[in-house]
Amino acid sequence: MSDSPRPDQAEVRQFTVGKDDDGVRLDRWFKRHLPQIGFATVSRWARTGQIRLDGKRAKVEDRIVAGQIVRVPPGGEQVDRGPGARRELTAEEVAQADAMVITQDRAAIVLNKPPGLATQGGTGMKHHVDGLLDAYLDAGPKAGPRPRLVHRLDKDTSGVLLVARTPGSAAFFSKRFAGRSAKKIYWALIVGVPDLFEGQIDAPLSKQPGTGGEKMHVDEANGQTARTRYRVIERAGNRACWVELQPLTGRTHQLRVHMAAIGHPIVGDGKYGGQDAFLTGSISRKLHLHARRLIIEHPDGTPLDVTADLPEHFAASMAQMGFDISLSDALPDEEFVPMSREQKKQSAKQHSKQIRKERRGERRERTGGGRHEKDGIAKGRPKTGAAKSAPLKRGPTKGKGSPKPAARKTGPGKKGR
Repeated sequence: MSDSPRPDQAEVRQFTVGKDDDGVRLDRWFKRHLPQIGFATVSRWARTGQIRLDGKRAKVEDRIVAGQIVRVPPGGEQVDRGPGARRELTAEEVAQADAMVITQDRAAIVLNKPPGLATQGGTGMKHHVDGLLDAYLDAGPKAGPRPRLVHRLDKDTSGVLLVARTPGSAAFFSKRFAGRSAKKIYWALIVGVPDLFEGQIDAPLSKQPGTGGEKMHVDEANGQTARTRYRVIERAGNRACWVELQPLTGRTHQLRVHMAAIGHPIVGDGKYGGQDAFLTGSISRKLHLHARRLIIEHPDGTPLDVTADLPEHFAASMAQMGFDISLSDALPDEEFVPMSREQKKQSAKQHSKQIRKERRGERRERTGGGRHEKDGIAKGRPKTGAAKSAPLKRGPTKGKGSPKPAARKTGPGKKGR
């Protein structure tokens, strides 16, 4: 910035966006440079046109560009908290922060966020990752800038979470996430087995009315575009399977809503799957969704490629179902290549052959020759493909009156790497 704000200023203020702030959201810029002005005030100013970017009205979610002039109206300051004030962390909090670190360097800190820990604070939420970031500062007056979050994970979702060390690296990483060049791969256990073992779910999402924005739903008429790739890695009979999920867009709760929408909710996701999301036996009732891998460009020009270990409850469920973690390296495909006509024929033949083999195995089990897994879940292998895609079903499902989007086939089926 070209100017330093003072709480007692009563005139319109203008600031020039610096290089370190290139690409950040406008509300984030206020949090960095004018922390004494609350978010509610910034939102009101934006709605009434009092905040301007190069003379034009701006929204709080707009991303600013280096060199732009930000016009800030006078006043609006809350009790001055002091931008340099930092909360003293307890020994337990410092230990928790240290335990989450996977790797770190001058530009980034990569964490393995445990389930149950929120990424940021909210109403009644006092313990969160953002509140632990001071643990990564050096001691003394020259501690440097406070690390910054550049993306989020749901409270109950575990796995890779990227934190930027400096404003410059925060802007760099934010651009990669906004431009969808960052590759994110999740692991999930889902209830049931999809008809297609590899495909893409296209189902627009919007906030569900009456939930205060806390819940999303499929909205074909007014929803925002949402796309998710999935691949079945291994199955446990017909009760559940292990899948890789790659979000191609970044909507709130996207993976959870999409899997529930095609009739296969993520295990433990009662919010979107109801009671159908819980398996009987000793399988944990916690959410089985894990950000396994992140591949993103580093400011030094090399790829930052990080993998996070599974949390205890997820690893226990994988072991109980007999899943082999080595079958997936969570590598995102750059693009799905459409099958040729001949490949479709071969895929259909393989699919039919696999069905016949599985049925023979089921007949043997019924006659007492098969073996059974714990909790009555029989371990099986994924089918290798499907003969054709299923269209979007427009009718209601399970009496809820919402359409059930079906995954469309986008490439040949795989058994897992």
